Amino acid sequence: MTGRGELSVGELSARSGVAPSALRYYEELGLIASRRTAGNQRRYARATLRRVSFVRAAQAVGLSLDEIARALATLPDDRTPTKRDWTRLSASWRDLLDARIERLERLRDRLDGCLGCGCLSLRSCALHNPDDAKAARGPGAVELEPG
Repeated sequence: MTGRGELSVGELSARSGVAPSALRYYEELGLIASRRTAGNQRRYARATLRRVSFVRAAQAVGLSLDEIARALATLPDDRTPTKRDWTRLSASWRDLLDARIERLERLRDRLDGCLGCGCLSLRSCALHNPDDAKAARGPGAVELEPG
């Protein structure tokens, strides 16, 4: 490990399982930050591991990098985020995550039936969506949308 409790890009990559190119991209987007050494090498605080893990976990459940960036922007820049900071961030996402879970459950439960997409390719679509009546509700799989 590099000095002062910091990690090089290679060390952060090995520890997080994220490619160095992805780490540089995360930094470009402002998801993580580094300092530069006199030799212009990146050095990351150890707390960056948590941020990278958070990004990966959020991406795994389908959250966009923009959503992730907005959440991470609520964390302090001048110090390592505390458990209280992470709890606050987590609480702010509860409604968003609950809505995602509901949509996933709806997809799981309706995937073999009518999604309201207007395809009318299955025999049951003529029963569930005669004459593509669900098109009036908007484009796409309207049965999977909230509301």
